[in-house]
Amino acid sequence: MGLLIDRLLQTVIDSDASDLHLTVGRPPVLRLHGKLRPLKTKELTPEDTVSLMRAITPERNQQELQEVGTSDFGFSFGTAARFRVSVFKQRGNVAVVLRLIPYRIMTFEEIGLPPIIKQLCLQPRGLILVTGPTGCGKTTTLATMIDYINTNVDRHIITVEDPIEYYHNHKMSIINQREVGVDVPSFAEAIRRSLRQNPDVVLVAEMRDLETMMAAVTAAETGHLVFATVHTTGAQGTINRIIDAFPIDQQEQIRVQLSVTLIAVISQAILPRAVGTGMIAAFEFMYCTPAIQNLIRENKVYRIESSIQTGKKYGMILLDDHLYELYERGLVGEQDVLFKAKRPNELIEKINQLKAQRAAAQEAAASSGS
Repeated sequence: MGLLIDRLLQTVIDSDASDLHLTVGRPPVLRLHGKLRPLKTKELTPEDTVSLMRAITPERNQQELQEVGTSDFGFSFGTAARFRVSVFKQRGNVAVVLRLIPYRIMTFEEIGLPPIIKQLCLQPRGLILVTGPTGCGKTTTLATMIDYINTNVDRHIITVEDPIEYYHNHKMSIINQREVGVDVPSFAEAIRRSLRQNPDVVLVAEMRDLETMMAAVTAAETGHLVFATVHTTGAQGTINRIIDAFPIDQQEQIRVQLSVTLIAVISQAILPRAVGTGMIAAFEFMYCTPAIQNLIRENKVYRIESSIQTGKKYGMILLDDHLYELYERGLVGEQDVLFKAKRPNELIEKINQLKAQRAAAQEAAASSGS
């Protein structure tokens, strides 16, 4: 079975798929450019998924699977790639999902990140949040930002991940990567301990609970540059999500802390390209200006979206506006744009207006030609 899993992983790499799904009653399935594509092989039996799982899963994670029904880990497939793996039980059987993590870290230009973010990566302190749903490329974006720091300045960078996905080599910076469950028991514990390890930059792969959020904000407040991800859409929703995670009697304090420490929120979505293959990212970018700091402090977060719309000189943009730009340039399809939009009804109006303008222009060109 070891040989079979090797062939499957090589197929993922050769196809440039993002994920591989192994579950009972279906053949192995690739996620290719956002769509599920079954391989032309036999359906997997319960024995198949157990054998495939055992071929790649460390003993510690197999034990965790038996005890709690799920386990996550990362592993290297030779020198070709790394995979993030989630093994879990469903209907009494074992299932596996593997996410491909390429060894090569993408550039800002390849991802399409606004150039101003390079400047933000060199800030001495503060909190930068990368947000979006699972599978939207948050980890890839963070890896690019950490690599930019690592390449260009001398910093001590500590990452806290579960599991470690991209491996970073020491460049101009020193970089130490800690894995939750292997090197340290929890995200919050790792952040608290990191403050005694002389860091300049701390990456928190996921702010998933109150304790981790408190530790990350404190680290940013005490003079460190902190990067973190949150599973939210949009800057406004992200700030509300963090504040609402705190007890009512602490919300005033966290608003003040966020208004001082927050540098930027980058919210992203990923869509299949309309022409050819591959995916393209759409972004919402909020830079924390003094006006936005006041809105956070005064509990007027609902007005942040209008501040983003008027903050174009800082590179700010709303997600729906960027989705519309990508559609207007013919890079993504209408249905994909509407599926990712925060306000699809408003966006469909703009798209219909664009279609009408283009149709009128074509008609005018045709009549002038005749």
